[in-house]
Amino acid sequence: MKSLLRNVSTLNPKRQQLATTKLLPLINPTLSKPFSQSTTIPTKQERVRDHGYDNYMEVEKKIRKVVKFHSLILSQPQNTIPISLLDTLARRLGLGFKQHEPGAFLLKFPHVFEVYEHPVQRILYCRLTRKALDQIRDEQEALLAQIPEAVTRLRKLVMMSNTGRIRLEHVRIARSEFGLPEDFEYSVVLKHPEFFRLIDADETRDKYIEIVGREQSLSVCAIERVREVEYRTKGIDAEDVRFSFIVNFPPGFKIGKYFRIAVWKWQRLPYWSPYEDISGYDLRSLEAQKRLEKRAVACIHELLSLTVEKKITLERIAHFRNVMNLPKKLKEFLLQHQGIFYISTRGNYGKLHTVFLREAYKRGELVEPNEVYLARRRLAELVLMSPRKAKVDAELVRYRNGFDDEDDDGSE
Repeated sequence: MKSLLRNVSTLNPKRQQLATTKLLPLINPTLSKPFSQSTTIPTKQERVRDHGYDNYMEVEKKIRKVVKFHSLILSQPQNTIPISLLDTLARRLGLGFKQHEPGAFLLKFPHVFEVYEHPVQRILYCRLTRKALDQIRDEQEALLAQIPEAVTRLRKLVMMSNTGRIRLEHVRIARSEFGLPEDFEYSVVLKHPEFFRLIDADETRDKYIEIVGREQSLSVCAIERVREVEYRTKGIDAEDVRFSFIVNFPPGFKIGKYFRIAVWKWQRLPYWSPYEDISGYDLRSLEAQKRLEKRAVACIHELLSLTVEKKITLERIAHFRNVMNLPKKLKEFLLQHQGIFYISTRGNYGKLHTVFLREAYKRGELVEPNEVYLARRRLAELVLMSPRKAKVDAELVRYRNGFDDEDDDGSE
């Protein structure tokens, strides 16, 4: 073996390096292992499920169907609909029901839908219960009461655009997530000409919302306020918290030594604010690309912070991809940061991907709930309420009515 190594030493440097790499594994396999591991966050990572968020979306799947039936019933004359027409109308809405399934679906939620017999026609009709109507009224009142906050959210959203404008249709599609009323084009945009300008594109017929002036106070991101709280309450070192994000990995996520070092290095990496104009920077260097990628994380974090429920579908984030300089492969990009975001495929048979802001939730509830969120959660409570309770409530009403009838007879 010594003579073999002596012969290798007499070769020229290139052949010597080649021979050494081939001989070392034969001599000692441990010498062929790399001396250091990569300390950068891997670009491809497998998604680790968090059942808390997935269970949340299972309830959301039921709520979405219930809301579609809401709209269907309220669009009919006298806000009632014959049971015999449910199959045809559900097929027209594309709800994915088979024959006779819509009626069975409504019977599962007696606290939301009331099936009754028409007194004259003697056929079954369906209408919303009083609790469901109260929930719809509460949500509408909450939306109207927070219009000033909705104006601020829309201003910040448009300010994040690299052109200072966003397509009206893209905002309309995501209006529910941003807590905007149905007529937001008039009640929010046109009613505040000091903040917004509605313009038509020259090359297309699309309408755009353009920002009128920029307020420096609106350029403060939600994560910056979180960092200030972390710095003041926990006494974390200023350099460690200056560019960091709240990271909370899902249960079962494997964190190795070198991955932990990579996250630590990434947390200290400076980046440009989502509200900062970067058109004048040279972005060709490797360092600039790293900062640009972290800026994309900050943009998505701020976008989720502007929603009322701190969640939005991945497909709706993609609508803002070009105007916010976000990566093309958004799902793979978000999977690199599973400690900040969670992507759930539940809730629409895997066709939609819902992105949650992890730090905003604790035990399945928002840490800082708002009135719109609370009104929508009341619908979830009605959906999850046991049907047996509805039967008990109905019996109590009949029991009470019987006593009222006896009192009337006694008074006579």
